[in-house]
Amino acid sequence: MGLVLCLFYFLTVTKLLLYLGHFQCAHGRKCIDQRQVCDGVTQCQDRSDEMECKFMDGCAHHCDNKTRCLPDSFLCDGERDCLDGTDEASCADESCSSGELRCTSGQCVSVSMRCDGHPDCRDRSDEEGCAKPPKCTTKLRCPHSQECLLEEWVCDGDQDCKDGSDEKNCKVVELTCGEFQWACTSKVQCVPEAWRCDGTKDCVDGSDEAGCAPVETCPSHQFQCSSEWECLDTTLVCDQVKNCADGSDEGGECQTRCPEEAQCAQNCYSTPQGVRCGCMSGYQLKEDYVSCADIDECAGGVPGVCSHLCVNTPGSFKCHCNPGYLLESDGHRCKITGEPHLLASVQSELFLLGLRSNSLDVLVSSAKKAILSVDYDWKDQRVFWVSLDSESIKWSSLDQKTKGTLVKGVKSDCIAVDWIGRHLYWIDGIGGGRIVAIGLNSVITDSLDHTVILDEDFEQPRSLALLPQKGLLFWSEIGNEAKIERAGMDGSERRVVVRQNLHWPGGLALDALGERIYWTDEKLRCIGSATLDGGDVKLLQMMETTNPFSVAVFNDMVYWSDTKRRIIQGADKITGKNREVLLKRPGQPFVLKVVHPLLQMSTKNPCEELHCSHLCVLAPGFKAVCKCPSGLLLMQDGLSCSKLVNSAFLLVLSPTTVTQIYLQTMQGASDLKSWPEHLALPLPNVNEAAMLDYSLQDQTLYLANTGQSSVSVFKLKETNLVSRGQFLQLKGDTVTALALDWITLSVYWSSSMQPRLQVTSSSGEHTAVLIQDVGRLESIALHPLSGRLCFTNMAKLGEGTQTQVECAHMDGATHALVWKDAVQPRSLTFSNMGDEIYWADIGVGVISSVRIDGSGYKEFKTGDGLTAFALSNGLFIWVTKSETTKVWYRDDQMTKKLWFEVNTDVVSLTAFSKSSQTGSNFCSAGNGDCSQFCLAVPGGRTCRCGHEHRPVNATHCAPDPYCPPGTRPCLDKSTCLPLEKFCDGHPSCPDTSDENCVNLKGTSEDSKAPTQPANPSVPVSADPGSTTTSLDDSVLVRRLDAQQCSETHCNGNGECVERNGGTSCVCTPGYNGDSCSDELSTATQMPLICGAVGLCAGIVVISVLAAVLQKRKAANTRYAVRPEVKQTRMTDLEKHEETSSHVSAKTNLTEVPYAAIL
Repeated sequence: MGLVLCLFYFLTVTKLLLYLGHFQCAHGRKCIDQRQVCDGVTQCQDRSDEMECKFMDGCAHHCDNKTRCLPDSFLCDGERDCLDGTDEASCADESCSSGELRCTSGQCVSVSMRCDGHPDCRDRSDEEGCAKPPKCTTKLRCPHSQECLLEEWVCDGDQDCKDGSDEKNCKVVELTCGEFQWACTSKVQCVPEAWRCDGTKDCVDGSDEAGCAPVETCPSHQFQCSSEWECLDTTLVCDQVKNCADGSDEGGECQTRCPEEAQCAQNCYSTPQGVRCGCMSGYQLKEDYVSCADIDECAGGVPGVCSHLCVNTPGSFKCHCNPGYLLESDGHRCKITGEPHLLASVQSELFLLGLRSNSLDVLVSSAKKAILSVDYDWKDQRVFWVSLDSESIKWSSLDQKTKGTLVKGVKSDCIAVDWIGRHLYWIDGIGGGRIVAIGLNSVITDSLDHTVILDEDFEQPRSLALLPQKGLLFWSEIGNEAKIERAGMDGSERRVVVRQNLHWPGGLALDALGERIYWTDEKLRCIGSATLDGGDVKLLQMMETTNPFSVAVFNDMVYWSDTKRRIIQGADKITGKNREVLLKRPGQPFVLKVVHPLLQMSTKNPCEELHCSHLCVLAPGFKAVCKCPSGLLLMQDGLSCSKLVNSAFLLVLSPTTVTQIYLQTMQGASDLKSWPEHLALPLPNVNEAAMLDYSLQDQTLYLANTGQSSVSVFKLKETNLVSRGQFLQLKGDTVTALALDWITLSVYWSSSMQPRLQVTSSSGEHTAVLIQDVGRLESIALHPLSGRLCFTNMAKLGEGTQTQVECAHMDGATHALVWKDAVQPRSLTFSNMGDEIYWADIGVGVISSVRIDGSGYKEFKTGDGLTAFALSNGLFIWVTKSETTKVWYRDDQMTKKLWFEVNTDVVSLTAFSKSSQTGSNFCSAGNGDCSQFCLAVPGGRTCRCGHEHRPVNATHCAPDPYCPPGTRPCLDKSTCLPLEKFCDGHPSCPDTSDENCVNLKGTSEDSKAPTQPANPSVPVSADPGSTTTSLDDSVLVRRLDAQQCSETHCNGNGECVERNGGTSCVCTPGYNGDSCSDELSTATQMPLICGAVGLCAGIVVISVLAAVLQKRKAANTRYAVRPEVKQTRMTDLEKHEETSSHVSAKTNLTEVPYAAIL
């Protein structure tokens, strides 16, 4: 019964093994892959895998005494696979297609290549018998055979002319070898360092093998001669024949013979030094000089041992091949079934080159400029490419019958196909941006339908390569720090794999069999490789790798394109030897890809079991992950994408990028090692972003750029930021604080050279100083609904400084100290109601808050490294910086939690939501009827005039003729300079305000002007009895040279405007006439002022004011400096809020407009 059970068990296991694709050897102690049965190579020790073989599927030819069986694709392929050569015997000429030409050598090349001046047949027969010399696009041609030549091909070591004339009379030039090369003694040849003393003479003069150290020791099955570099078989020692060059194998104690009971484990032999123990081949003598141990030939991956897989056996080893490959007759190399092809882009053409048959086909492409990236999908038989002449990704079928466009509206120079997950990846934006993906089977779509995989911390990504079998993607960076990075194909587990021995890593290629990554380095002029983890870096620097652009790896070979020599070459991927030229054309060769079905083997797609609502991508460990397109967020189920429910979001600013993160992604996400779901928005031409603010209504970003000393404006268009020009351009100055009034779009700011609180209108035309003589402002917070602002002030206190938090109304009035015990306050922000102010005190690692009356101080300890803070509907979010940047939040239980950590340098953090920019104030409608600035205050608004202007009534302004004609004042109210000194690129004002210039898109280049122009649109009615405050832009158009025109054409008593195609003057109160030269009588002036202002009781005050201004103009005196005013607490200010609007009106009428209102 037991025997029956054992037999049943044996048969069951055998059937199971057969079912699983394995073969069990007859002795029952070994199983092999079913594909290794009857392959001509014995795998079983009892040879049962090669017995009773019949012709099977894939076996078309037996050879070498029926020890090998070859597939049909190996027959007559030009390569001798059988030792007896029968696979290449009796080969008939292969037929070519109708569009091909048969070479005399048997190749098939495209008919279009006949007599084109470039030999494509190995025997050059496509250029023979031509009726007339070909038309060459090159400057040179061979003198006799008439082939076209490039200058780079002359004396390059490869014969291009049939008569070899291009390689004759070449000058011998001494070479300077590269960092990873060895210079031959001749000084005219350089070889890779690895070729030095490798046993093969590679230098023409043989100097690479001269002076090499002798062989250290001979193997245990050989005898070492005294010359130290010679080894003999032990049977040749003491045989009375001197076989060593120095005769050291004879004489001495050769007569001593081994005893019959020798202790040697394997072999005993006589030597001139006495009896010695030896070992058989494949073994080595142990330290006891008696025992023998097996040598593991497979250890250490010794080059040349096995092409694919190596299995150690007692005293030997065996080579095996991966599925789809057959072991060659040498027992070491493997050969793939079916011919592989090399897909190459040469300028704007795509070539398909047979790597065995040397056949050459041209794939028709619609590109007119260089094709910089190409990949293919074997399953659908399509080739994808991108070229410089089209912002799209196009495709063509391999049979050239169909073609189309996959994606429109993209700027990319690198693509890669995921043939398992069925996606196309590309680097979006030439020279930077993000890595995105889209389905391969998508209909023609635009770039908005893609899914962002990675979009942070890119500088200049150069190349992209995928390894879908492991769910990995790799890319190279050639920015400030050259490196090669990798991540999951879902964007996870990002890390740098290679950063040493890199200068300009270009094209990438992955060797799936060898599990290595290869790259070209155009500056080092070499081809590098490393393991997938970045270890075992090897560099192959040859004379033939002068300008390597792209690289491809297949089996034992590496292929590369050289854009300078315009050549495609191949060589052994490990040693770089056995180099061959594959293609030479006049166009520049760019991208290379090896095409073969085994390189894209059909594998079960993990995404088939994951029902994602949108896109499913592969992840490390060959897993599947759901991803969402831009504008959608992944739900907690990990499968569904939905629109945003809560609109609250963060804008995280780094030196070159703004990252938008919706707070909804915080749900269920904590302790992430990378960015949560987000949208990265690269900042065009920005390298040193410092601070930002944002308008939700018109999706406009205001950004302070330290690198350009400017405030730039960007419009959020779809998923990109589009530059709208510079709102402020400073010279020799740096913006230190910035805040946007989201109702009027006026910008509050301060700078290092202009240490005061000032505001610039939305158009950039007007600037007004609100608070003079403060210290250094480093943060400003606005609450337009309540009309309040706060700022941090590093004020001078004796010989030192004190940093404090101060608040005021948004017109600068009621300026007061709120908190004086801050250390380094940053990131000021108001509560929703505007009754509390929060800040991050990075000096002590706490988040502080206080009510605007200075009471109710609170603090929340965050720990060391605090750099930024944001507040969203009571939620605390902050950033700490140590080895990594960490983003934290405070939950409902008032405990801090880590949200995510990244390696990005975070400059600032700002929270936005619809509720944070919803509501209105007295400036919301029609700019509060103010002609220039409408500044909100608690319960009202203040109309303010910009620099160089004065109020003519409660709402309108007119030019202030303060400086002499042809000059204008600086913002510091102390200096007048000639007009040409303003915006000339050279600061002349003591506070550099003459270079506060604006250049927003939509205005002409000539309209670059200081942000305090002397000719605003002043809606002053010519009718003394009119109180109309509106201005029809179609009637009155501001002239660009209005200040000069006002001085000359209007006698400095009015403003030039264009009216119905002509220039006329709008006179200031007190003057009339076409040129504003007629001065009105006092009796006439009074009704004008009273009618415009509606406050006749102020006639005396206005008259005095006008007299003072005229007197100042005549004397050209300096402006009065604001007197020292004692600061008050905010509790003292609340009493005045009810009457603030009336006070504001009176203030504008009774005070000099340039003095700060307190």
